[in-house]
Amino acid sequence: MDANLRYWRAEGQSFFQRFRLWADALDPLLLLKSSNEIKRTRLLIQINEKTLSEPIQKNQTKQAFLLSLSSVHPDTDKIIPVLFRPPAFMPVTLPLVIVSSVQHQAKHSFFWQFVFHTYTTAFTLINGNGTPKAEEYSLQQKQIFLGLGAISYSACVGALPLAFVNRYALKSPLMQLFVKKLLPAPLLGLTSAFTVAMVRSPEFDNGIEVMDRNGKVIGVSKKAGEKAVMETALSRAVLFGTMFFLPEVLMYFVQRARLVKNPRALGPVRMFVIMSVLAGMLPVSFSMFPQCGEIKRADLEPEILSSTEEIEFFYNRGI
Repeated sequence: MDANLRYWRAEGQSFFQRFRLWADALDPLLLLKSSNEIKRTRLLIQINEKTLSEPIQKNQTKQAFLLSLSSVHPDTDKIIPVLFRPPAFMPVTLPLVIVSSVQHQAKHSFFWQFVFHTYTTAFTLINGNGTPKAEEYSLQQKQIFLGLGAISYSACVGALPLAFVNRYALKSPLMQLFVKKLLPAPLLGLTSAFTVAMVRSPEFDNGIEVMDRNGKVIGVSKKAGEKAVMETALSRAVLFGTMFFLPEVLMYFVQRARLVKNPRALGPVRMFVIMSVLAGMLPVSFSMFPQCGEIKRADLEPEILSSTEEIEFFYNRGI
């Protein structure tokens, strides 16, 4: 079992523990660390690996783990490309979300949602579970094909309401409220979950590795793969659904209470609200389910159970 997963098992048992860890590990300043620094960090972790079963006391060791969690894939032990590391998720998606939310033309909305889903899908693919024969060209080709299909479909679905309104000149206040304020949140949440499920579908088609409590790989489980993908898809739906819905609610109360006197200031206030909601919801979303997932013996395939007497098994859920 990789040191990152051991750390999540030791220090991320509860939602609050995981939230605090992700709040620190999502620091954008960690993106400035060089590959050599990350490699030295991994070496420090390996030297101090015996402390993983105990609460981390030394600040240097804790900082080393935060850098490792934010930069290294736990299945492949490879350094994640900078733009697709967890700390880069908010800086990249924030402007895409803001630009997408202010579009009034269907073709412009389609373009920006296509860009948005392209990034989030690539992020999901790179940070997913890396064990189901990921080195095979045919599997990578399948994932790219599924990803492009999911991205195109999601962008079309996201732009469809604007195309419908503009095509039939539906300008009533009620229709505008529904299309521009209420509909985007569930649509973005559902399409985000859909892209996760599609691009990571090989994980529940082929299965992912499951380990015992000592980190020994017991076998490859399709049920564990399905559980990992569904949990990640749900967390992504909550993240982007909330991120579109909550700012609209907050801005409604801001305007109703007349907290902003100058109408020109509403735009910057809206951007600040979206940024605040994303900054708060990102660690919440990542913390909804354990990073080192757990699956019970009764939920695994019989062929895996025949080789061990363990009752609890673990796997990398991915992000």
